Amino acid sequence: MTDARVIPLDPDGRRGPKRPLPLAEVAEPAQADGGGLRRLDRAAARSFAFLRRRLVGDYQVDDFGFDPDLTDAVLMAPFRPLYSSWFRVQTRGLEHVPDVGGALLVSNHSGTLPLDGIMTSLALHDHHPAHRHVRALGADLLFGTPFLGSLARKSGATLACVPDAERLLRDGEIVGVWPEGYKGLGKPFGERYKLQRFGRGGFVTAALRAGAPIIPTAIVGAEEIYPVIGNLSGVARALGLPYLPITPTFPWLGPLGLIPLPSKWIIEFGKPIRTDEYPAGAADDPMLVFDLADQVREAIQQALYRLLMQRRSVFT
Repeated sequence: MTDARVIPLDPDGRRGPKRPLPLAEVAEPAQADGGGLRRLDRAAARSFAFLRRRLVGDYQVDDFGFDPDLTDAVLMAPFRPLYSSWFRVQTRGLEHVPDVGGALLVSNHSGTLPLDGIMTSLALHDHHPAHRHVRALGADLLFGTPFLGSLARKSGATLACVPDAERLLRDGEIVGVWPEGYKGLGKPFGERYKLQRFGRGGFVTAALRAGAPIIPTAIVGAEEIYPVIGNLSGVARALGLPYLPITPTFPWLGPLGLIPLPSKWIIEFGKPIRTDEYPAGAADDPMLVFDLADQVREAIQQALYRLLMQRRSVFT
């Protein structure tokens, strides 16, 4: 077992150890690699290489518990088929996310389960030229849940608080925040794509102090994977949950009701909003923080309306 330590910079300017190639990069058509047997052999080789690194301790974990080797090779793997084949995610605006240096992604939140955060992470890790990791900011409930909290830490998430966000941004990380929180995740289907309140704007404070750009991010498609038509609020309170949704398939179909509907997703990274032009101490001005948070919220809402007008069908 290795000690947690800060991941050093690579010679190319990115943090962390050399990244194992994701499946999206190593997979090639059968005509090019000699068929399925060749692909199976390569997959087995990658698996053995991963096991060797774990056995000999040839991997690194940072101060937040982030394990990029485990994340790339294991934690992201089950979600790649959802990304490419089930939701058929289309990404736009990847050029707005910097190759190096810190930036704050601020996105709408929806879908009952936080799959939108996972899909956003895959979009940047597998399809951005610099293969950036997203360091998500999560709620207390996530980190207080056995097993899930540990996995979240290993995948790069940390508690949604200003000091952690500021430190990650200063370290040159891409930080992701979904300021609607559970109000966005569990909102009724009739309120889909209508942004909820953005809290007190703590994400703006962190970006201002670090001088990091804010990238408004709009996600279309997640609202339809589990359409919420009701909420068992009494049962949810008894279980300590923010909500317990009723959907067209859950709880009526039992475990099958947990299968998301195959909506077509679009993730659009908007034009960055610079914060390094503000004077020192700007983060302590509550009116400036509020106005900037409102500007980010309005940019996301307008992007959602535009993408919805362009969308021809929920599923195709």
